[in-house]
Amino acid sequence: MAIVVLASDRFRRDLFVRFHGFQALYLFVAWLMDDWVIRPMMRFGPNLQVHHLIQAVLLGMSIFMMVKASHNETYHLPIFGELAQKSVVEN
Repeated sequence: MAIVVLASDRFRRDLFVRFHGFQALYLFVAWLMDDWVIRPMMRFGPNLQVHHLIQAVLLGMSIFMMVKASHNETYHLPIFGELAQKSVVEN
């Protein structure tokens, strides 16, 4: 969904929407990296709990950001917020 919002002409000039779109896109990329890289490496044993912990944190951050965006608040997540801000400024 973030890609659709970022690609639409309607929100091309809205920095608030673009910031949240980029931040959501970076959260999705982090989820993909967890699912495709970390989960296969920690498939067996107690290490699987690390994968579940990472997924829970990413889900919590996504829900938190949805609430912030729905209240028209800009919140910079560590790392993701900085990347999103740079992406908004560069475009």
